[in-house]
Amino acid sequence: MLGGIYGGVFTPTEAAGVGAAGGFLFALGRRALTWHTLYVVLLESARTTAMLFVILIGALTFANFINFTTMPADLRAFVSGLQVDPVTVVLAMCAIYIVLGCVLESLSMILLTVPLFVPLVLALDFGLGADEIKKVWFGIVIVTVVEISLITPPVGLNVYVLRTLLPEIPLATMFRGVAPFIAADLVRLSILIAVPPISLWLPKQLF
Repeated sequence: MLGGIYGGVFTPTEAAGVGAAGGFLFALGRRALTWHTLYVVLLESARTTAMLFVILIGALTFANFINFTTMPADLRAFVSGLQVDPVTVVLAMCAIYIVLGCVLESLSMILLTVPLFVPLVLALDFGLGADEIKKVWFGIVIVTVVEISLITPPVGLNVYVLRTLLPEIPLATMFRGVAPFIAADLVRLSILIAVPPISLWLPKQLF
């Protein structure tokens, strides 16, 4: 899957299909796929897909409502009136994502906040030039901080999911285990914010 993505053979979405097909063939090869197992897999897939689509529909409805209002323009004007450094604005956005990570999962956070935050980011000067480049950089920052928010105590949703799978391990032990990863992610996020062009340096070397 990763080789196909980085090799340009297929997109990440198509890679999911390749992974599912590979898992299906692997189960067939081990003779572990029965009609009952297939039914359970398809049922869980339908439930997960339905849940994601409900979230997606609600978030897109909210995004369209935001676009019909003047909220993005008002927010942009408010921040411009404060005359603060662009980095400070991005740090405030990151803090908001950390708080939202206590109650929302990643897809909901991104879909609900991007319509508000992207126009604001495009209005700020980060030394990146074109708006498209700003969008790519901000997308990388969002993904990074969202993943941090989902493992940050006291309410890291991913850690609680792991807790349900391994109930014999204390929650405090799990949070101590993810602490080095949080620290590494914070360092990475700091570099991305302090030196925005670095987020596009590696792709430019590859293409």
